[in-house]
Amino acid sequence: MAVSPQVFPPRKRRPSAGAFIPPKFSDQRLLQTLLELSQEISSLKPLQFLLKRTSSSILRKTKILSILFEELLKNPILFLYPTLLCFEEMYLVLQRFKTLLEDCVNGSRMWLLMQSDSVANNFLELTVELATLLDIFPVKEVEISEEVEELFLLLRKQCSKAKTFVDKRDYNLRQDVLTMLDRIQKEIVPDHSKLAEIFYLLGFRNSLSCKEEIENLEDEVQNQKDEKSKSDLIALIGLVRYVKCVLFEPSTPGADSRSKKLASDVNVPVDFRCPISLDLMRDPVVVATGQTYDRESINLWIESGHSTCPKTGQALVNTNLIPNRALKNLIAMWCREQKIPFETAEGNNRIDRVIKSKAALEANKMTVSFLVNKMSASQSMEAVNGVIYELRALAKSNSDSRACIAEAGAIPVLARYLGPDIGSEFPNLQVNAVTAMLNLSILEANKTKIIENGRALNGVIEVLRTGATWEAKGNAAATIFSLSGVHSYRKRLGRKTRVVKGLVDLAKSGPASSKRDALVAILNLAGDRETVGRLVKEGVVDMVNEVINEMPEEAAAVLEMVVKRGGIVAVAAAYNAIKKLGVLMREGSDIVRESAAATLVTICRKGGADTIAELASIMGIERIIWELLASGTMRARRKASTLLRILRRWAAGLDVEFFYGHSTVATVSSASSTVVLPA
Repeated sequence: MAVSPQVFPPRKRRPSAGAFIPPKFSDQRLLQTLLELSQEISSLKPLQFLLKRTSSSILRKTKILSILFEELLKNPILFLYPTLLCFEEMYLVLQRFKTLLEDCVNGSRMWLLMQSDSVANNFLELTVELATLLDIFPVKEVEISEEVEELFLLLRKQCSKAKTFVDKRDYNLRQDVLTMLDRIQKEIVPDHSKLAEIFYLLGFRNSLSCKEEIENLEDEVQNQKDEKSKSDLIALIGLVRYVKCVLFEPSTPGADSRSKKLASDVNVPVDFRCPISLDLMRDPVVVATGQTYDRESINLWIESGHSTCPKTGQALVNTNLIPNRALKNLIAMWCREQKIPFETAEGNNRIDRVIKSKAALEANKMTVSFLVNKMSASQSMEAVNGVIYELRALAKSNSDSRACIAEAGAIPVLARYLGPDIGSEFPNLQVNAVTAMLNLSILEANKTKIIENGRALNGVIEVLRTGATWEAKGNAAATIFSLSGVHSYRKRLGRKTRVVKGLVDLAKSGPASSKRDALVAILNLAGDRETVGRLVKEGVVDMVNEVINEMPEEAAAVLEMVVKRGGIVAVAAAYNAIKKLGVLMREGSDIVRESAAATLVTICRKGGADTIAELASIMGIERIIWELLASGTMRARRKASTLLRILRRWAAGLDVEFFYGHSTVATVSSASSTVVLPA
């Protein structure tokens, strides 16, 4: 068998703290609390699909207890210490009953099915504890009616004779699921009618219920420590995902409105986004240049052969990744406030590793094959939209899914739905198609497939230029950014005027999120000297001037790269940005101040006396530079030192070009201090 019930250890439940701490109440307050708790439990509904008989029995027992507590409250007496201790222990048992029932209701039904023996045994253990407490309860010493006493004695007898019970139906259902997993592992496509019967009995009646089950199973993976158990849970996820796609109509964003809130549904602060993936960072790390990236994204960047910082273009002196724990804590706090699930990259990587299980991989392939075939054959745009949304979500989940989707031939089919004709009539379909392409492009091998497929690449570019929505345009820009991570593709994309013009126009006129997507793509393309000329021709410097107040970090980085690689034409175009860069040196973040100083050094060195005069005309510029010398990053301090020398030589009428590439040490002094820095 692919999975056996024994490999699933009991789920680590998350009871409230009160479940293990007896309350310190007075006699009557303790009885009142017990009454309320027993009434709360007995008012619950029995489990609907699994362990129905066991849960019903527990609810009946707590109902009798509530009658007992109610009767005791009618005749208040002073209880002796042993009786009070018995009540306190009953409180703990009832809390644990409640926790176990709620966990069964709110958790994964697939897990509950696999763990039905273990969970039934947990209920039995609690029942035995209750039987012990009922045995020592002095029922003859308290004033209760004969009817209530009879009920109490009946309850005590039932609890003492309780046995573990697993419904034959539950057992057969579990064996059917295990058989399905075994067949999938052997690459045998499951019988859809049998799948429909199993999932109907488990209460999965639509796509949304399957989606919620997948989320519950993913939560369960995080609760397990044993790698084999995680692997088997991932196999269950693969089975549910397959059923979700083949038995029910594919879901769309609107259909998922009751599901968990995602980071993509809210405006994520720029400092919490990875500059590479543009997604919320789960495990932020700092590289040698001081920039922060998500660990997974920067690892992929380095493993692809890059030796530079993606954002600044500087060479990485080492590939050490230092965890940014402070930022990670801030992101986690923000996620809690926004009610967004926050899984660390470590947890995601663990899931990605265990998906190598044979059953999970084969279920993944079957799901992808079904979806791609349905997308190719469907005549209904509504049906196609649902299928592409499923592929989009699947492509985002892990690298194996991205590889499966591309190998199944999805890229050329997705390209059909990127055109302006689709965008005008079905804008949401265009968004899903370009976002699916973006998610696929994360995998290095898929970049080649997209670039080499003319229709796919041209489709992405067309969405960038004429997309029906800003979201579509922004995701097209993000796709360009992803593709340009390969050096040869960066040059190829930079030669296309439509790409350059589309990115500049989007950065100039789009909303904040789309602007950011366009700016980081421009920054990547600007790493190629030939492309910078086209960027300058299309007005990239004027665009930066317009957006620099709104997005100083991205805009300053783009301008730094453009003037560094664009020659005298780029420097001349940047003349009007000098005053804004001076303001950023005073008011920006550390990274912005560093970029602004580096850009001004390049402009002054290449632009001559006029550019230096423009810099010198900024009120208090020398004080601004002094402040940067005192509190900036190491690189910012070096650039500030160079700027100060340039200004002083210009004021003295000396040749600034003398310093270009010369002089390794600058000494600047004031009445109170002397600073010696490398140039």
